Amino acid sequence: MTAAIIQGAPGVTLDTDLWVQVPERQYMRLINLSLRLGATVVRQTVVALADGKLVNFCYSISGVASFSTEYRRAELIHWEGAVVRVLPLERIIRSKEAADRDKDRAVLPLLRDIAASRKKLSIRR
Repeated sequence: MTAAIIQGAPGVTLDTDLWVQVPERQYMRLINLSLRLGATVVRQTVVALADGKLVNFCYSISGVASFSTEYRRAELIHWEGAVVRVLPLERIIRSKEAADRDKDRAVLPLLRDIAASRKKLSIRR
């Protein structure tokens, strides 16, 4: 949801999901790096940064293409003083549809409306 929010969708989220191309069995590489940077481990894939923000490392995402394909499609956005790659809104929608969790189903109508509005705006230009 963080990717949708930094693209202008209204909403809130408790953590930021980072999709990483690291074999899941090597998750400790990310955890150890996080610890060296001052984070605290919350659970196996989640760390709390020194400023209290939660980061959840994701090793796969349902409903979208491979990491390398989606990485090439990702949009570059300035966020928190850095340029980051985020899934375009349409790909976030696909992922949330595939996850099919209550919290995802709750935000899908809003995300679809925003995506449709953006599509109409781009057609008019």
